[in-house]
Amino acid sequence: MPYGGNDWLALTPEPTIEPDMPICDPHHHFWDLRPDRIPYQRYLLHELAADVNSGHNVRSTAFIEARSMYRTDGPEELRSVGEVEFVQGLAAASASGLYGPTRAAAAIIGNADLSLGEGVEPILETLQAASPNRFRGVRRSAAWDPHPDVENRAEQGLLASESFRIGARVLARRGLSLENTLYFPQLPELVDFANAVPDLTIVLNHIGGLYRVGSYANRDDEVLPTWRSGIAAVAACSNIYLKLGGVGQPRYGFDWYTWDQPIGSEEMAQALAPLMNYCIEQFGPDRCMFESNFPPDKVSSSYNVLFNAFKRLSDGYSASERAALFHDTATRVYRIDV
Repeated sequence: MPYGGNDWLALTPEPTIEPDMPICDPHHHFWDLRPDRIPYQRYLLHELAADVNSGHNVRSTAFIEARSMYRTDGPEELRSVGEVEFVQGLAAASASGLYGPTRAAAAIIGNADLSLGEGVEPILETLQAASPNRFRGVRRSAAWDPHPDVENRAEQGLLASESFRIGARVLARRGLSLENTLYFPQLPELVDFANAVPDLTIVLNHIGGLYRVGSYANRDDEVLPTWRSGIAAVAACSNIYLKLGGVGQPRYGFDWYTWDQPIGSEEMAQALAPLMNYCIEQFGPDRCMFESNFPPDKVSSSYNVLFNAFKRLSDGYSASERAALFHDTATRVYRIDV
């Protein structure tokens, strides 16, 4: 199994399509010494710079929490502050221009336990102090599924928990956003949650957590209609935004990471268009944003090929709609001005 690697990705070189189009990449991670993330144990500023400078006009990025560089002592609930401190330093290094024109981590999403209710406020204050100019909110996965082969990242019913909702209202009160990851059968739960906290900006990751392997493999006749119904219901909540990406991860059912030669952008665009276009139709370009989700999605394609595919599948939209999809929605939601 090839399963990624820069040498493997180099087997599918492509010229960059529309290289001048401004892009804000609203979803990537940084980490180091992560043996669970083979082949990308390390993804720091040098690695990101190599990707974002590979042809496309990536002006800025948003870092999304990845449990990196947590503190090893002190109160448990404050250990995630170490990650924001770590990324704030990388963002400052990027802002020097030494790594290219992209302003990496111009927005930072950290982690805090919203289930603490009102008790989450001092944690948010500490996170904000660690990054006064870039901290924009927190991510808390709500991903839970009854099938034993699906990895649970939260307890069942997290979004319905009253303490979690109180914490979410604290987040909204402070003008911060919630980054949400879940599995597609949970989309109705997100609708109830969004309606309960209408003042909170919610960013739904990775086209709503489509899952097409394991217990959900070879069931597209059931899975895709359920996913489409959930996406339509979530789109009716005006405080929810959607990220278009994450699909290169194996759980989305594409086997590109196993190919002897990496997929090209034309074939990728054809495969992604039915999913992405449905999302855009439901949410509208002003509430959608293309994301790299690197390095997890790097197991399936290079950065250049991925954004070439996004450009191919969106070429039927107007110039203003494409500007929203590639740049403007993300910079508005994350309050990025570079």
